[in-house]
Amino acid sequence: MPFTSLGLQPALLASASAQGYAAPTAIQQAAIPAILQGHDLLATAQTGSGKTAAFCLPMLQQWLAAQHGSPRQIQNLILLPTRELAVQVGATLRDLAASLPQAIKVAVVYGGVSINPQMMALRGGADFVVATPGRLLDLLQHNALRLSAVQTLVLDEADRLLDLGFADEIKQLLALLPPYRQNLLFSATFPPAVRQLAETLLKQPQRIDIPLSQSSAPDIRQRAIEVDTGRRTMLLRHLLQSENWERVLVFVASRHSAERVAGKLQNAGIRAAALHGDCSQSQRGQVLADLKNGQLQVLIATDLAARGIDIAGLPVVVNYDLPRSVVDYTHRIGRTGRAGASGVAISFVSADNAAHFRLIEKRQQQQLPREQIEGFAPSVAPDNSPAAQHDPNSNGGIKGKRMSKKDKLRAAAAAAAKE
Repeated sequence: MPFTSLGLQPALLASASAQGYAAPTAIQQAAIPAILQGHDLLATAQTGSGKTAAFCLPMLQQWLAAQHGSPRQIQNLILLPTRELAVQVGATLRDLAASLPQAIKVAVVYGGVSINPQMMALRGGADFVVATPGRLLDLLQHNALRLSAVQTLVLDEADRLLDLGFADEIKQLLALLPPYRQNLLFSATFPPAVRQLAETLLKQPQRIDIPLSQSSAPDIRQRAIEVDTGRRTMLLRHLLQSENWERVLVFVASRHSAERVAGKLQNAGIRAAALHGDCSQSQRGQVLADLKNGQLQVLIATDLAARGIDIAGLPVVVNYDLPRSVVDYTHRIGRTGRAGASGVAISFVSADNAAHFRLIEKRQQQQLPREQIEGFAPSVAPDNSPAAQHDPNSNGGIKGKRMSKKDKLRAAAAAAAKE
């Protein structure tokens, strides 16, 4: 199905073509006509499936058809969980609108930076506001904008919005919006919290669920390498040298781990940097730019910092620490194998996290062969026997009995001392 069959105006078809959109993806084929018809929408599709253009293109067409006064009234509001996603969506809107007959004003606002430039940018209003919830509430408290004219609301990555604890902020923002508007909710997964939000927010929505088919699945080769916890950094260094990776994104569990692993790699002469929630916006922007332009080889990141990162052509992702859940695992490995490229996702599996990784595999309905690298075979091999895989007492570290916080800190300190 070509873009010409979706009901878009010639100016937007030309913009889409200029931005390299050759043919619509499955989510774009389903969502664009529904949005143009004015329906509320609940759309579920995997990360990297083209969701951003699926709502940006029809919203731009609706904006072209609307009356524009001065000052500009905010008619389109897009909420996202992270500053990186906000910047990316804002850039997509501007790129798609670059050749339109009318000039568009897009305000992208997020926390972690001074609020004053964002307040200045909102003077005279805006056509589109792309925002993280907390900063949007701050701007409303400063009377920098009004939401009374919003006609279309988008919650992008709704599952991650709620996972990051924005439920209270979203509730406050919804109370400030006009009751009659179009609501578009996009989510990679549909957990109970998203379902509850959809029931309270959407009115007779059209439901779009794009399954992960073999043809649409990203080309990601997943590997599980067994290694002692205390030898992970040495194994990572070995793989960097033996595999000749140009760029690698490594996930760890905490800010402390990010700084520690990055420091050890730097001491070994490897171009590495840490990215975590305590980094300033300028630091985040600089390390991402350095990774993209080749100044960095390895980026060590926490889940919080890495949400929304989109690095074209990233060949490798490494789970130095395993993620808490299958959803986080999916988001992590989805940083590679994007836009038709292939990628590799490696997880370090040790005796103490083997049960957790088995649970991730079970919920993904797959089982990866375990690898051992010569010179790095674990001293205590993880139990991969059929009995262990079906042990009813094995909770995988997600639910049930867990280590106390003090025990976790002691274990982390012991592991750090070994590395």
